[in-house]
Amino acid sequence: MVTFFIIKGISDLPELQTLIFFLVLFIYLFSLSGNMTIFLLVCLDRHLHTPMYFFLANLSILDLFSTTVTLHNSLFSFLTGDSTIYYVLVFLRSMSYDRYVAICNPLQYYLIMNPKICILLANVCWLLGMIEVIPYITLLSGFTCYKSNVISHFFCDLVPLMVFSCSDTTPLEVLSLTEGFLLITFTPFLLTFTSYIFIISSILKIHSNTGRRKAFYTCSSHLTVVILLYSTLFIQYL
Repeated sequence: MVTFFIIKGISDLPELQTLIFFLVLFIYLFSLSGNMTIFLLVCLDRHLHTPMYFFLANLSILDLFSTTVTLHNSLFSFLTGDSTIYYVLVFLRSMSYDRYVAICNPLQYYLIMNPKICILLANVCWLLGMIEVIPYITLLSGFTCYKSNVISHFFCDLVPLMVFSCSDTTPLEVLSLTEGFLLITFTPFLLTFTSYIFIISSILKIHSNTGRRKAFYTCSSHLTVVILLYSTLFIQYL
């Protein structure tokens, strides 16, 4: 039975470990400071107490947690040389709905996106994110045999574990396809894409160039995040 895994990381050359450590540390601190700045500004500035910035603050906290979970062990590994790990998207969809209401129904925006709706959407996103990992943990806990405990990846991800497992991975593969891809990845993407079809259609109906430009700038940052996220997912897993 495998009791630990060895993560090979970006490079296993000792002379590069220090350089990679400081590079990853800089990226992590940059991400940490940026997300904390956004969160604190939204909390402290009353002018930013709007639905858009409420979801942006939630997204910043989510990114802070996910970055810390992913990189903390990598930083320790690069610094100490010990790569042992012991074996013991939905906010964006809500934000696209918020931008859809703001562009397509501007007069009813604050009526539709009231605080109760915003808190409900955020709570649903957090709850789904926590529940979503339970089936994976349950299935992975049943894997007792692995071909190797050396993982050629920079963190302990699901796909490398499935590749090296001697156990039957069919249930996990089916779960990844149905729940992981179709429900958690493709469905939010489809809903976000649909929202932006209506948003772009509404923007094109605006007669003044200034109005079009202002409406486009309103949702351009969210669109950039959506493109970056799904591009990363596509490159990483497909």
